[in-house]
Amino acid sequence: MNIFERAGWSGLWGSLVLALVPLALPGATPVQQQLDALTGAAQGKRVGLITNPSGCDEAGNLDADYLLYTNGVDITAFFAPEHGLRGVLPPGQSGGDYIDPQTGVPVYAVYGARNAPTDAQLTNVDLVVFDLQDVGVRFYTYVWTMTYCMEAAARNGKPFYVIDRPNPIGGMRVEGAPNTVDYGLVGRLGAGAAFGVATRHGMTAGEIAWIWNDRWMSPKAELHVITVPNWSRDQWWADTGRVFVPPSPNMRNAHAAAVYPGTCIFEGSNLSVGRGTDKPFEQVGAPFINGADWAAGLNTNGLAGARFEAVTFRPTNSVWANQNCGGVQVVITNRDTFDPIRTGLFMLQTVYKMYPANVSITSYAGTLMGVPGLQNAIKTGDINAIIAGWQANLAQFRALRRAYLLYPEIPPSFNSIRLSAPARTEAELSWTGLNGRHYRLTRRGSLSAPWNTTNDYAGDGGTLTVTDALAPGMGFYRLELLP
Repeated sequence: MNIFERAGWSGLWGSLVLALVPLALPGATPVQQQLDALTGAAQGKRVGLITNPSGCDEAGNLDADYLLYTNGVDITAFFAPEHGLRGVLPPGQSGGDYIDPQTGVPVYAVYGARNAPTDAQLTNVDLVVFDLQDVGVRFYTYVWTMTYCMEAAARNGKPFYVIDRPNPIGGMRVEGAPNTVDYGLVGRLGAGAAFGVATRHGMTAGEIAWIWNDRWMSPKAELHVITVPNWSRDQWWADTGRVFVPPSPNMRNAHAAAVYPGTCIFEGSNLSVGRGTDKPFEQVGAPFINGADWAAGLNTNGLAGARFEAVTFRPTNSVWANQNCGGVQVVITNRDTFDPIRTGLFMLQTVYKMYPANVSITSYAGTLMGVPGLQNAIKTGDINAIIAGWQANLAQFRALRRAYLLYPEIPPSFNSIRLSAPARTEAELSWTGLNGRHYRLTRRGSLSAPWNTTNDYAGDGGTLTVTDALAPGMGFYRLELLP
């Protein structure tokens, strides 16, 4: 095989993930390297492939086409997630079971009537491959389809491969409530777990597979994650150089993915999220809304990294189909300070207060956000208090998550250090960090001295003034990214 294998053991559970790191062959793109690694492992094997058009290379060419015409690899089954094998079906549909007319390969639905292949459907399969683009948000169904299929593979003794892909909204930010209820395909809860995955989890599908297999599966799968060559956690989709192929009909572009962790809350309301328009999830509205008034209220709310523009749109389907809707469009002005979940909560509360007789909020809003009872709390509650309510679970999830990262986190960096005059017993430190994460500053007075904790800091960086009590004008400082 044109790969080497890095084995990672978890001491808590003793399960094994094999991270397959493709060799950088001359002229091969990252996805081509991953496919070469897979075909090396799949020679002479019958493959069951979970995919749709988002399972593609950097230019949008389907991985399935490549595998179908690779000597020694035999695709004997397709497993279709939500939206079907071709990725064009409406929400909640997968197309059922049928023979694909273009390839003659059986297609089995793994969304709807069942969440995973049956034992009978796996009899003609030697290994199962997951090849779908996730969007980095807990309530997007594909990673949970992956876990159900991984469990079926484990029961039947079939190795499970993940062709990993970049998280399009970056792999550093971790935000939102970890779910405390099992919501199935919009957020599973592992057996015996006190909490699940944060709304914006900052992980790849391969990392989700590893944590699920290691922590919450029995029996364990023989899991192989084919990692993304040269992907860095601080990269967003625009940094990858890849064509964005919509993984589902209403996830049209990377901007929609960036606002989706927040605006999807409106799926638990009677407002349109723009399905049936050219900007789903980027714009939200209803016929009874004055978009200019709503935008004005939001633009004076101090929400960082975004502005709100009044819009009028007419959905062709879904909520308020064929009716003119007033609303707002979310425009990200600074992706590093934009907090989509806080933004979504403020958007919903603001529009409810403006139109309390017209806006209805259902329990599904709480399901999506991982906050039971949110449909009531958001009407009169304090948003900051709601967010504070999930911080303990979020801190525990961040700590748990760190052990399952296949790509290293990016550490903070100092920009400058200046000693204060005239006593020179204070150091002014300018540093760059990441919004939404916490950092710990430690210091020591000499190279041989132990590190002492100075303080913990939150946010995206800034200037700190610290007193150097050990030796005037002398100090060594270290800034650590916390989980």
